[in-house]
This record gives sequence, C-alpha cells and structure tokens, in this order.
Amino acid sequence: MKLFFFFILQWTWGITQNLVGGVGWLLLRNKHRSELCHGVCVTYVNTQKRFGGVSLGMFVFVNAAYSKNAMNDIRIHEIGHCVQSMLLGPLYWLVVAIPSVLWCNLPVFRKRHNTAETRFNYYDLYCEAWANRWGVKWTDTNFINPGYAKWNA
Repeated sequence: MKLFFFFILQWTWGITQNLVGGVGWLLLRNKHRSELCHGVCVTYVNTQKRFGGVSLGMFVFVNAAYSKNAMNDIRIHEIGHCVQSMLLGPLYWLVVAIPSVLWCNLPVFRKRHNTAETRFNYYDLYCEAWANRWGVKWTDTNFINPGYAKWNA
C-alpha cells in the first residue's frame, strides 16, 4: 500500500520532477543498468565525472564508478530525496533541488566540504541530512559508511 501511494503522489503532486527524471531514464535506459529499488527506478550511469548521484522524482541516477558500498550509501541517500519529492511536490525544486545543486557545485561551497578549517560536511546542509534520514527510514537499511550514518540520527 505504501508503494501505491508513493507512486500516486509522485505522478500527481511531484509530476514535474518525474517528467524530467522519466525523460532522463528513457535516454539512458539502453546504455546503463537500471533496477527497481523500494519503488524507485535506480539507473547506474557509467561515468568518470565528479558525480555521486541525482534524484528526479522517483528516478535516481547513481555513478557506477564508485565501490559497491559507496553506491549502496548513495542510493539510500538519493531515495531519501525521492521521499522529499513525494512530500514537497512542486516545492521540491525550491526547498531541496536548488539548494542541493548549489551546495554540491558552487566552488565557494565545494571547497568547504570536509576541510579541517571549516569542519563542514556535505551532509550538514539541512536537505542533505534530511534525505539521509528519509532514505534510511524508507528503505529500512542502514548506511555502510559511518560518514553518512552520523547525519541520519
């Protein structure tokens, strides 16, 4: 029943994220492995680019260049973003997506992640820590890397 409501909310309240994610999946599905994981379509993209994962509605794209353990943790985190998408609907873009993209990509923030001077962690941003908590709750799976687990309490 949980997955039924997840699907309905994703394709009504979260339609914009799912349309973008669905197009991405259609473009990548023949070149990359995909699987259904807790109601989420996870696609493993083969790339060497600096990229961990991205979530667009119920479509998750994970960098397949990482170790199996790292991909597990990234997948849990990105599934947490899927839950945020379901809960926030069109507000997801303002509340989660834009802050997350800026936090991840702007040089002023990137140079602060995991440095001794600032003691910032990528998951210190509210929406990233929130995604960790939702990912663990939704999948009923714990992170392997303790760096993730610290922010899901």
